[in-house]
Amino acid sequence: MTAFIAPGATLGVMGGGQLGRMFVHAAQQMGYFTAVLDADAASPAGLVAQHHIRADYLDAGGLAELAQLSAAITTEFENVPASALATLARSRPVAPAAAAVSICQDRAAEKAHFAACGVPCAPHALIETPEQLAAVGDDLLPGILKTARLGYDGKGQARVRSRADLAAAWAALQHAPCVLEKMLPLAYEVSVIVARSAQGQVVHFPLQQNLHRDGILAVTQVPAPDVTAAVQLRAVDAAERIASAMGYVGVLCVEFFVLADGAVVANEMAPRPHNSGHYSIDACDVSQFELQVRAMTGAPLVAPRLHSPAVMLNLLGDLWFREGGEREVAPPWREVLALPGTHLHLYGKTSARPGRKMGHLTVTASSAEQARATALQASQLLGLAPF
Repeated sequence: MTAFIAPGATLGVMGGGQLGRMFVHAAQQMGYFTAVLDADAASPAGLVAQHHIRADYLDAGGLAELAQLSAAITTEFENVPASALATLARSRPVAPAAAAVSICQDRAAEKAHFAACGVPCAPHALIETPEQLAAVGDDLLPGILKTARLGYDGKGQARVRSRADLAAAWAALQHAPCVLEKMLPLAYEVSVIVARSAQGQVVHFPLQQNLHRDGILAVTQVPAPDVTAAVQLRAVDAAERIASAMGYVGVLCVEFFVLADGAVVANEMAPRPHNSGHYSIDACDVSQFELQVRAMTGAPLVAPRLHSPAVMLNLLGDLWFREGGEREVAPPWREVLALPGTHLHLYGKTSARPGRKMGHLTVTASSAEQARATALQASQLLGLAPF
């Protein structure tokens, strides 16, 4: 991936969700055509791309068509099979590579990679057999049991406080391979989004401070209100080492826990743009999606500049059912959009349901205090809990 792919070429993306949609918008703005592979005829990215290949991720014909159309290919979803990316890479540049994505798809491999990079993570144990379950040390409890694969947004997770809880939770997860992580004294959570080129150039966004509810990101604040200079340096250095050690090309998000004593501990990573970076569309001069395009096309990576403090609110489908009935009722967008500095992004999904990511609202202002105050007003209008 050394040659520059100029605007006018077609860029392919595996996955048709909202991340793919925002990638498509960024690519089109820069003059590229786009092709999306996703089996859903109403996928958010497929609805706006020039080409929509309606096929499964492992469909040989669909993969061949995507490769034929595209000058380079990326992914918008960490659970796209790594084998499909490896197939595409036999004929086209693919960023990130299948090997990097496969690490991110397996929590045990992910934690082993963190350790190899010298980046601390929570004490943990792999549980694949009854013998490994019995061997778990009491020092890992209370903890969080997570499926080793296919878990995101709080799915495939259970909090456990005792050995009986642990056994019951593993049974409820159908004895799938799991990782038990010790619960740590958490002060707050942050994420670092980096972009890395094939030549090894790395740029990063400022730290995002994140609030999760029920395992799903709810609020992101930038600048991060509680972050010290030392935490910023440690988190950015760790994320850059993690990316470089994989030979990573593309946009990578690493989520960290900051503990009560100021220690920075890696939680997990995503081989793609991330929900916590959506604010960059409105608050930075280069968004995470433009950097995704730049990395995969060999364009120069420029360090993004935060030109406006911002707060991002995640908008889930629950907002359409606030009145308690079964019928969808649109949230009060008119009132929300009357607030200064509000930027509404809806993802083109045809129906709402509780827990489904329908969009996000970014609030920008001349100061972090004003952005937070306006975001709290928006939260009240939408019926979201304050933060």
